[in-house]
Amino acid sequence: MKVVAAAILEKDGKILIARRKADDRQAGKWEFPGGTVEADETPQVCLQREMQEEFGITVAVGRFLGESIYHYDHGAIRLMAYQARWESGKIALNDHADYKWVSPEQLTEYNFAPADIPFVKKITAQG
Repeated sequence: MKVVAAAILEKDGKILIARRKADDRQAGKWEFPGGTVEADETPQVCLQREMQEEFGITVAVGRFLGESIYHYDHGAIRLMAYQARWESGKIALNDHADYKWVSPEQLTEYNFAPADIPFVKKITAQG
C-alpha cells in the first residue's frame, strides 16, 4: 500500500486545494496537496518536500488530522493528513492544473479525489 501525505494548509481562514492535471490519475479532481512518502522520510518531511516541489512554498507541518485508506483500480493508498502553516514563498503551479483558496464551507462544491473526501467531510463538520 502506498503511503501518501496531504497538507491541510490554512491561511486567513481559507484552505488550499489543488486540481490534478488532465494527464494525471484522477484527472481534474481536486485534492489537498501532498505526495508519496519516500522510504527514507517521515510524512512531515514528505509534505515539506512536496509543497516546495509542487508549489514553490515552504510550510511548517503541524498536528496529524487522521488517515484515509482508499482502494483505487491502480492500487490502495493510505492518505495521512496534517495541518500545515504557510511560512514563505509565492505559489507556482509546478504539478497541478489549478489551485484555489476556499473556505471550509466551500469544500463540498468541488469534485475531490475519493481518498480526500473523508477529510472534506471532517473539515466541513467542524465548521
